[in-house]
Amino acid sequence: MRLRRLLLAVLLLSLGASAHAGAIEQLRTFIESTRAARAVFTQTVTDSDGKPVQESSGTLQFSRPGKFRWQYDKPVEQLLVGDGETLWIYDKDLNQVTKRKLDRAIGSSPAALLAGADDIEKYFSFEALGKRGKLEWMQIKPYDEESMFERVRMGFSKNTLQVMELYDRFGQKTVIRFSRLERNPALSPDAFAFTPPPGADVVTE
Repeated sequence: MRLRRLLLAVLLLSLGASAHAGAIEQLRTFIESTRAARAVFTQTVTDSDGKPVQESSGTLQFSRPGKFRWQYDKPVEQLLVGDGETLWIYDKDLNQVTKRKLDRAIGSSPAALLAGADDIEKYFSFEALGKRGKLEWMQIKPYDEESMFERVRMGFSKNTLQVMELYDRFGQKTVIRFSRLERNPALSPDAFAFTPPPGADVVTE
């Protein structure tokens, strides 16, 4: 579950993709016009039978390139901070901090979709799915057969990302819904800095 949260966090950073119609073009427009953002999210994970196995919520902030703060408030407090070079994962209940190189943490996973790489199309395919309800949808698939996620779908409205659906290779589906999105707010640099709390167990991977 920690790896899933890691991938979801990094997914909100940056993209360089060629122009396609519909949702793919909206994604490009959103990325080009949004250098930083702040939002509230809810996240639901369902198993292969469609049964909910986890529900959580929190807030996120990101600033390109490579900086983000993804905070889970409910049901368990967990914090993920990317400072541009290092990824910090803090589990408050365990009082444990995991430290990783950000580029190694992203790898060729779906997180790389929004991590600022210019050669993203070497690793993923893009497909416009058309309109479903009030949203324009696109689908992204990794070429790497060992990627954690089988496919990712994104729903857009008015050039703004509203929903993400992530499908893993075990039949689980993660749905993230965004609300109260603020584009290009003045974010404090302190939001993207992290110092392990006193007494915390620090694990470097």
